[in-house]
Amino acid sequence: MFGLIDKRSARIAAYCTASVLVVLTASAFAYDSSRNDHVADGVRVAGVDVGGLGRADAEAKLRHDLVRRLERPVRVVIAGHRFRLTPEGAGLVVDVGAMAQDAIDRGRSGGLPARVWRDVTGGHVDAELAADVSHSGSAVRRFVRRVARSVDRPARDASVKFQTASLPAVPSETGLRVRRGRLLRQVEAALALPGAGRTVRAKVRVIQPKLTTNELARKYPAVITVDRPAFKLRFFKRLRLAKTYPIAVGRIGLETPAGLYHVQSKVVNPSWHVPDSAWAGDLAGKVIPPGPDDPLKARWMGIFDGAGIHGTDAIGSLGSAASHGCIRMSIPDVEELYDKVELQTPVFIQ
Repeated sequence: MFGLIDKRSARIAAYCTASVLVVLTASAFAYDSSRNDHVADGVRVAGVDVGGLGRADAEAKLRHDLVRRLERPVRVVIAGHRFRLTPEGAGLVVDVGAMAQDAIDRGRSGGLPARVWRDVTGGHVDAELAADVSHSGSAVRRFVRRVARSVDRPARDASVKFQTASLPAVPSETGLRVRRGRLLRQVEAALALPGAGRTVRAKVRVIQPKLTTNELARKYPAVITVDRPAFKLRFFKRLRLAKTYPIAVGRIGLETPAGLYHVQSKVVNPSWHVPDSAWAGDLAGKVIPPGPDDPLKARWMGIFDGAGIHGTDAIGSLGSAASHGCIRMSIPDVEELYDKVELQTPVFIQ
């Protein structure tokens, strides 16, 4: 008799337990379903706390607290320049609906019992989600190219400003080059960040010149300048005036050619290869060896198409336009100058 009672009691207890479980499960499902459009406590999107909010309220808060900050321009500060990329210029799209859904989905991760237990006990998810922001890749690349065009500059080697009385240096200048790939990544990252993160402080690559101002004098150990109106030849050593010589230059119609040339040849006691020109008369095309009939005395420094610097014994012609295009010097002066210059020494004539 007692055995039958125990069995009946066990069945009743099992039935009651099952009924309770069914009720609890149904209640849990009903409760969980009611939270389908709610964000769990502790969920943040790009620093904005949307925990405990329904979808509509979460979207409204994201628009108010986040979207306005994401739609501010991205500013780029680089090499003393400032640039501004507007949301419209970047083709920026902020998807509030997707961010709210991500926040809801994050809170609903895990099993039903865990979600219900967390909610009824006041638990938190403690999750930080990124903003859902997209942009036009081609628009951002165009912006980076515009920045590079404004900032990039080639390095400039030091050079000499050739004048007859002085040789001032044109200083060297370092070049700049934007690291385009890095800047592109920085701008793309800034587009997804609100607040201070939307200012990019970018660096550039510094390009050194091949020839600096300090190295310029070594490049020009000797320079000759010819001042035709003043009938003066100046010799510069390491760009500093070392000595000035009186000269004769080409007469009218046979002027000494102006321009920048170089010493192309050097000869001691040169022969005169007479130009095949009308002014040479019967001597045209002949070669006059060193001696009394040779007007090229002591030294020859050829500079351009038959023109050169040479010695003369016609001292009275110095200080005038008397030659057939060459530059005449006294014999002691041309011998002195000859020993100071090498082939390819610049000769500037004005």
